Amino acid sequence: MKTVRIYTDGSCLGNPGPGGWAACLKCDKQYKEISGGAKHTTNNAMELTAILEALKCLKKSPLIVEIYSDSKYAVDAFRKDWISNWRAKGFLKNPLSPNPEYIPNAKIWIEILKEVEKHDVYFNWVKGHSEDAMNERCDQLAKAAARWYRDNG
Repeated sequence: MKTVRIYTDGSCLGNPGPGGWAACLKCDKQYKEISGGAKHTTNNAMELTAILEALKCLKKSPLIVEIYSDSKYAVDAFRKDWISNWRAKGFLKNPLSPNPEYIPNAKIWIEILKEVEKHDVYFNWVKGHSEDAMNERCDQLAKAAARWYRDNG
């Protein structure tokens, strides 16, 4: 199986506020950058959206996918298996339910899980702003998208 490395980041100007997300995908000699955003969102939603949109770019399956994110929220959900607990409690069944313990961003989590099931995915945490070139590039793209949505969205 081929290995795809994905770096992701999210940014928000205010939290909530206008936000941006970005991902850099690398497989062999292929490289792709993607980004986008929303007029009114949260930083966590943008972190997750970056992961989701990157996974949706993968047209062949299964692949070995290494995701690198500076979001402990996103990485720990998989590495510490919070996902299983959320599923067991039914928090990921109906993202519109008024459950007081309902997890934020459930709709995005549900879509991420659909994509993750197609591949062999590994989540890795990278310290933000620690001179990791790919993380820094995603940060630049996500901030640019957030500024665009602030000014034009």
